[in-house]
Amino acid sequence: MTKTNFQEMLEAGVHFGHLKRKWNPAMAPYIFMERNGIHIIDLNKTLVKLDEAAQAIKQIARSGKKVLFVATKKQAKDIVAESAKSVNMPYITERWSGGMLTNFPTVRKAIKKMTSIDKMKVDGTFENISKRERLQIERQRIKLDTVLGSIKEMNKLPAALFVVDVSKEKIAVAEAKRLHIPVFGIVDTNSDPNIEFPIPANDDASKSIKVIIDVITSAIAEGLDERKANREMEAKSKEKNVSAKSEGAKKARRTRAKKVETSENKQTETAKNEAKEEKKAE
Repeated sequence: MTKTNFQEMLEAGVHFGHLKRKWNPAMAPYIFMERNGIHIIDLNKTLVKLDEAAQAIKQIARSGKKVLFVATKKQAKDIVAESAKSVNMPYITERWSGGMLTNFPTVRKAIKKMTSIDKMKVDGTFENISKRERLQIERQRIKLDTVLGSIKEMNKLPAALFVVDVSKEKIAVAEAKRLHIPVFGIVDTNSDPNIEFPIPANDDASKSIKVIIDVITSAIAEGLDERKANREMEAKSKEKNVSAKSEGAKKARRTRAKKVETSENKQTETAKNEAKEEKKAE
């Protein structure tokens, strides 16, 4: 699992918070000092919280569940999209549609609609409709793909959310809380850290965001690798058990055959002895 250290965080500007007048008092435990009217985040506490989050998210990935990444701010979009893809996790980097979690069945219907349009292109249905209808459907497909494209493989609610800037993504966080879905998030000095796994850090600088995301995605990758290794071990163990059972069955059949052969030999020998006795009696 990728780790980061104090110096790397310092160089990435993870410690820079917001102006003092914009702070959220709930962030007080994570603030080290104030410099030139700007709050400085305590990186020692960031390291501790980041490690806690990484360990927890690793276990989620290890269990085979999905983590939904949410980051619609410009500085984080590309970083999150690339990182989420690397570990095969769903992500939202465009506008968060209200009800994406709390009204998930409707979202699934929209995803099915998008899939049906794709099928129309393949099965020849497009050739039998007018150019105008085709254009309208294409526009609908593009719109759906923009909003839902990255989560089209998500068949059920995620096991957790990872959010960059919990203040900006407050609707997503509120929906997750309502459904008791744990939230992992980067919390700056103007944010409310009242989530399950807050990571105090600068959520405006792309370098700072990348440092945090790299650790999180590395933990997910490690969890997925452990899951794969465990499944392979289980498969080998199962194969070994089947092989042992098969060998046991073969051995049992050989034993039975041997017993039958021994019994038949004994019967033959008895018959011979009886025949000899009869001959002597004559």
